[in-house]
Amino acid sequence: MAHVLIIHDVADYTAWKRVFDEAARIRREAGERSFQVLKFESDPNRIVHFSTWTSHDDARRFFESPELVEIRRIAGVTAPDFLYLDELESGVL
Repeated sequence: MAHVLIIHDVADYTAWKRVFDEAARIRREAGERSFQVLKFESDPNRIVHFSTWTSHDDARRFFESPELVEIRRIAGVTAPDFLYLDELESGVL
């Protein structure tokens, strides 16, 4: 399973979350299978979106699409940093 970690600033979390939720269908169709949304303890508008994808290629195609660039603009996202990761191990303690 491919993982993507995105760290970005948003102008307003509530506005960003509304757009994020509205995009659930297109995220699923593009290959996103699960996600977590986290925030920095010291800054509620600095968001981490951690997700699993069918492949890194599917994720890149989605995140680099003109449609998603526009969605990020509408959602008030600035300076997103994308990290494409492969899982080595997981567990529960």
